[in-house]
Amino acid sequence: MKITILGCGASAGVPMIGGADGAGDWGQCDPLEPKNRRTRSSIVVESDCGQRLLVDASPDLRNQLIDNRIPGVDGLLFTHAHADHIAGIDDIRLLNRIAQRPLDAYGMQITLDEVSRRFGYAFNPWKPPHFYRPVLVARPVEPGDVLEVAGLNVKIFRQNHGKIDSLGLRVGSFGYSTDVVALDETAFAVLKGVDTWVVDCFLRGESHWTHANLSTVLEWVDRLRPRRTILTHMGTTMDWTWMVANLPDGVEAGFDGMVLTVRG
Repeated sequence: MKITILGCGASAGVPMIGGADGAGDWGQCDPLEPKNRRTRSSIVVESDCGQRLLVDASPDLRNQLIDNRIPGVDGLLFTHAHADHIAGIDDIRLLNRIAQRPLDAYGMQITLDEVSRRFGYAFNPWKPPHFYRPVLVARPVEPGDVLEVAGLNVKIFRQNHGKIDSLGLRVGSFGYSTDVVALDETAFAVLKGVDTWVVDCFLRGESHWTHANLSTVLEWVDRLRPRRTILTHMGTTMDWTWMVANLPDGVEAGFDGMVLTVRG
């Protein structure tokens, strides 16, 4: 099984819009380090049979797929309905054309309702043979469900993301937990024994009400003991060089285009 980190940045990306000269606000991140440049968070999980599940459709989706040479996908999972995870929906029409069919879109009912409210045309019935718009088929799921999609066995679980819930997922020995500030006992049970875990780590120091910081992630790692933990959804306090020098063994920063090979 192969996982491609399409983007590992927070909702505003790194750099954020702004900066004294308009070239971007890098915060504490060194602009000369290419791995500090981060697009919005999304991954593709590819099964051993070559089918692919896209997790979230970020505003950067077009460039992410091209830059990472992803030729198509076979299904889509929305972790939640925040804009940085759904605003790339219009680019899915090209994925429809490649697949020559509507694509199943999985998510909690509350997520699909919100996505449909903003992009209702994407869920209208397909009128063959053309794809002038994205065509998605809503597939409501609940935390605890196990999905059979894109040749993968995907177990989903609930995560606390401040005022809303998001979905985490477990596929074989791989876990993915973007946009999370707290995990309950059910989530820890699903993640037990995980080998490779990609997890939200928005900022280095102070706490945040919707996202985990580094100290929280390290507490989770101490409990779960994954062989490898990769940080994602990182903001402008998470400088690459600092992380290389200071993260403990087994914990590392992700970067856009990172490819992981994990036992299914």
